[in-house]
Amino acid sequence: MSGAAGGALATAAMSAVMYAGDKAGLMPDQPPKRITRAVLPGGRSLPKPGEGALGLVSHFAFGTAAGALLSLLRGNRRVPPAAGAAYGLAIWLASYQGWVPAIGALPPITRDHPSRAALMAAAHIAYGTTLATALNRARPTPPTPWPPAAQPATTPHHTPAF
Repeated sequence: MSGAAGGALATAAMSAVMYAGDKAGLMPDQPPKRITRAVLPGGRSLPKPGEGALGLVSHFAFGTAAGALLSLLRGNRRVPPAAGAAYGLAIWLASYQGWVPAIGALPPITRDHPSRAALMAAAHIAYGTTLATALNRARPTPPTPWPPAAQPATTPHHTPAF
């Protein structure tokens, strides 16, 4: 499985967490829809035709690209699930404390509704662990851990000359 395909699969897992949270009343609007609304012409807070579908497409495009990026970064190494979770949380933090509030789509994590912040953190953990699992299952060769462990210093072998 390519990194892009793994990213799409991980985005589906993340979207399932977001959907469940939405149905449980933890989040009034899906963030991808709010982000799309903010970048389309006509005011950041006004609903726009097609924003739900466009938000879904852009969400999968972003997740697919992030999956391809992790695949490139890992090279021939495995990605432990904990590293995948950290990758997902890094995306959440950079997005929801950075560019998402900057475009006016949502408040920063520190000022957002606590249930949405917790749900989105959980969704990004689901994204990262699913991505790591997908990338690792696609590897046909024996795994090497990621990040790589420090290698001990070796001394050269000298064989006696006869």
